[in-house]
Amino acid sequence: MKLNFGFLFFIGMFLALYGSLHYYFYRKITKAFNLAFVPHIILIAVLCLLLFTPVIMRMMDDSGPELLSTAVTYTGYIWMGIIFMLFALNLVVDIYSLIIYISSRIFNASLTDLIPDKKVTLIAVILIAAGINIYGLFEAWNIKPERVVIDTGKLPDGVASLRVVQISDVHFSRMSGVKLANKITDIVTDLNPDILVSTGDLIDDGLREADKVQVLFRSIKTGYGKFAVTGNHEFYADIKKSIKFTEGCGFTLLRNRRVEVNSFVNLAGVDDPAANREGLVTSINESSVVDQFAPDTLNIFLKHQPVIKNESTEKFDIQLSGHTHRGQIFPFTLIVGTVFKYVSGKYYLGDDTYLYVSRGTGTWGPPIRFLAPPEITVIDFINLKSKKNKVRVQING
Repeated sequence: MKLNFGFLFFIGMFLALYGSLHYYFYRKITKAFNLAFVPHIILIAVLCLLLFTPVIMRMMDDSGPELLSTAVTYTGYIWMGIIFMLFALNLVVDIYSLIIYISSRIFNASLTDLIPDKKVTLIAVILIAAGINIYGLFEAWNIKPERVVIDTGKLPDGVASLRVVQISDVHFSRMSGVKLANKITDIVTDLNPDILVSTGDLIDDGLREADKVQVLFRSIKTGYGKFAVTGNHEFYADIKKSIKFTEGCGFTLLRNRRVEVNSFVNLAGVDDPAANREGLVTSINESSVVDQFAPDTLNIFLKHQPVIKNESTEKFDIQLSGHTHRGQIFPFTLIVGTVFKYVSGKYYLGDDTYLYVSRGTGTWGPPIRFLAPPEITVIDFINLKSKKNKVRVQING
């Protein structure tokens, strides 16, 4: 694996932040339990090993023994979900304790009895975190269609509706391969799409069953084709391999270009800004791409990140995005909301223009979701001029 300054800086920042979570948990354990010397050393060793597991995963890349690399990957990512939840829950306990302490000082009253025992609290927090992670495994696997209906006057007479099915942020990897692909293809096939789109992060590091996944995706039948754009992870995973995989799945990759899929629908897509950071392109001129849309056609813009450029909105009817995962694990939804104005769902941008942000179909990192269920999005464009449109909506949803 090639090391560069950017990667080393990222690893350094990651270990500093991730290490602080481990140290926080370590302090909670040592304050709650009077550990003897040997258990204390074992605790430190285990936490250090878990801390560096993500780095070990990255260093192993695709070269290590499959069984070992899979075990390391599962251990690292599942623990990542657990430690994040332990931090969030313990932080809530600490805030509560601080409020009680301040209230005691303000009201000159002894309220410390309202603070539970440290040992009991920590055990309860560990059990709750474990329960949330177990539930999160099931929530992440419970992929369901999310239905959106948009009225339009841009479909020609005789075309009652157009169905676009969107997948996003699947993150095929060592943990998510053929089994996930089977589930997605079954759902998408049942939805009978006219167009299937992938709005980025279709693939991640470590997928060893790429050929089987590609066969499954190529089996999906659509009326007008399958189209995709790059996400940031296509570049992280090696853009050349990502392009080969995406096209092998049967997708036409829209890299800063527009295509006409029939006489009344146009699709365009742009690369994720990660292309700039990786030095693969000098710039991404979104305006020049959307300028290719025709005003009298249904214009669908694919863009991985849900960022809106106001000068572009009058050129398309809907932008389909992903990237946010809606935080994937609550309470990270709150953090994502401070970074992105549009987090998940349908947004009306004005002038009959919409944005839809998918919660994502797969997971990144921990294979869990909590209060941010996965989705495969079904966008039905309904012809305002046709009386037949209601039939299709009733049949499919």
